[in-house]
Amino acid sequence: MGQIGDWGAGSTPQRGNQDYYGGNILWLKTGELNNDIVYDTEEKITQRAFQDCSLRMNKIGDVLIAMYGATIGKLAIVGKELTTNQACCGCTPYVVYNWFLFYFLMASRDSFIKKGEGGAQPNISRVKLVEHLIPLPPLNEQKRIVKRIETLFEQLH
Repeated sequence: MGQIGDWGAGSTPQRGNQDYYGGNILWLKTGELNNDIVYDTEEKITQRAFQDCSLRMNKIGDVLIAMYGATIGKLAIVGKELTTNQACCGCTPYVVYNWFLFYFLMASRDSFIKKGEGGAQPNISRVKLVEHLIPLPPLNEQKRIVKRIETLFEQLH
């Protein structure tokens, strides 16, 4: 998957620094990943935190995935530009339809959980994510597959 987009994890600004929190930049924690589109976050950070902590700004349409603990494999699509904590990895897709990647990652969740390493809080790394293989049909086929998946989900509701 490393060749389908730009992958990067976030960071947590130092909690003790009051100059870092209460701003207007969205900062998402993995517990907020909702397997849907994310438009807002519980916490906001300042421009200073963004600059000092070298945070990645995830663009609208980016795909987010949780890498740690009980949330491994939880997903979201970015609906409004945001940053994330270090337990979350974002992908700005180059050659893949973002919703196709989203559903592929959703289908791969059990595989990611099995690949998780560590004791109390197993995790997958960015490296493991980008080394994961993805079938990549032509873009029109990706969109057709997504449309079919969404039709099936609608029938469930």
